[in-house]
Amino acid sequence: MSDAVIEPVRRSFAVLEALSRRRASTLSVLVDETALPRPTVVRLLHTLAALGYAQRISRQQGYRLTDRVLGLSGSIRFVDHLVDAALPHMSRFTFEHGWPLYLATLSYGAITIRHSTAPESPMSFEGAGLNTRRSVLQSALGRAWLAFCPADERRSILRDIGGLTARQEAALRTALEHVRRAGHAFTAPPRPMRIHGMAVPIRNGERMLGSLSMRFPRSAMTEKEVAQRFGRRLAALSRAIANDAGDRRTL
Repeated sequence: MSDAVIEPVRRSFAVLEALSRRRASTLSVLVDETALPRPTVVRLLHTLAALGYAQRISRQQGYRLTDRVLGLSGSIRFVDHLVDAALPHMSRFTFEHGWPLYLATLSYGAITIRHSTAPESPMSFEGAGLNTRRSVLQSALGRAWLAFCPADERRSILRDIGGLTARQEAALRTALEHVRRAGHAFTAPPRPMRIHGMAVPIRNGERMLGSLSMRFPRSAMTEKEVAQRFGRRLAALSRAIANDAGDRRTL
């Protein structure tokens, strides 16, 4: 096991995960499923109960999770909410123009794909890639996020991925300034790739909600042609998604 794993934390999550599999779990079931010593499971259950995340029902039924655990999934619920707001807009775009769109959010220093219209696109050369993680420095989705997020968030992201040399920081700063002027970002791979993306930010004021990209083969269009034909359309699409996401949050 990795040295980075703190054993008491791992054991706590093992008990939480076991509790989440059914409405109620007896102590014997939890011991069997976690493979932890019985005294350890008892101590962890008492701790979770004291913190308000678990509750003892009875000797026969055992323990259950409380609704306090729902607070731990706030960011996940927001992702679902954003996808719900974006889905009809993205499907309409792909139906009208043919090209596949990808919606992503930032997760632990990487861009994560949350929804894609690739299965709906007659011009898609890739799968949907749901929950796959992409580089914030190389992907169009990540570069759009870095360019338009607040400066303190950008510094935090770069720290999370291990930081950059002074030369790399200067090059990235110049690249992101260009992205902000253009309003969109393109894929910047370390080696030539057949499929590229153009991405725009989805924002609520200064806050980044997500990023949206259109994927296309380089043989079909140049970056300049893609920007001229679809730059404003994607920007309008991102604004519509942000507006709907905001409206849904107030329901």
